[in-house]
Amino acid sequence: MLLTIAHRTTYRYDAPPPYGVMRLRVCPRSLGPQRVLDWQIDIEGADRQVSYRDHMGNEVWLISTTGASDRIDVTARGRVETRETHGVFGPHRSLAPLWLFTRQTRLTAPGDGVARLIQGMADETGRPPADRGARAGGLPLAHRLMERVAQAVAYDTDDTHPATTAEEALARGTGVCQDHSHIMIAAARQLGIPARYVSGYLRLDDREDQTATHAWAELHLDGLGWVGFDASNRISPDERYVRIASGLDYDDAAPMGGVRYGSAAESLDVHLSIGEQ
Repeated sequence: MLLTIAHRTTYRYDAPPPYGVMRLRVCPRSLGPQRVLDWQIDIEGADRQVSYRDHMGNEVWLISTTGASDRIDVTARGRVETRETHGVFGPHRSLAPLWLFTRQTRLTAPGDGVARLIQGMADETGRPPADRGARAGGLPLAHRLMERVAQAVAYDTDDTHPATTAEEALARGTGVCQDHSHIMIAAARQLGIPARYVSGYLRLDDREDQTATHAWAELHLDGLGWVGFDASNRISPDERYVRIASGLDYDDAAPMGGVRYGSAAESLDVHLSIGEQ
């Protein structure tokens, strides 16, 4: 599938901030089932300082503003060719070792909610706790876990935010794609399965204008490598998905984030369109 993507983010301030720096992860790479044909990022109201590839292999831009503008526009656009692999991304290739993805973070730290979610599943692996993992449970276990996450947390855009933890979302019983991803990652790691957070785009079939970027989880399964699971839609990623970044959790893979000085009020507007050629 050939996807044409235009992703515009606009920050507005009631007064120009005297200084700010922002990190952008809005540049997909040709990896696994996707090939980037062309891509560009246009910035207005800020200056590009440096670009680099981080420890997770993500393309990162740093931009800054010095009080000259009360508005910052970031537009990322291009064409990406994708193919159907039923969610299989492939072998682990990263500067970060595979064992790192069994480490919990503040956003994925498990508690009673995760323990209840995976109750009985640890026994399916047939291994002692220290040796549990994908070799014993495999793909069927991962799909059952995705279904449990989807049943435990209803999709609701009004109840959580980027700092919401997996346990908090489970306690509320509602959340969005980043919450589903954090819960699935937390549960998988408790079962001894390396897991990571992926941010990207999803083209919904019934529209070209999308409401937001998307997120899903990937689990490292023996014999397959990394395999994606989108609990929000109860499927593994197909050719409608484009990955941008990955990491231990949202903080490692968020499309945009930063800091600024000053007390100016801020508003945010996002427009995302994904067409099929």
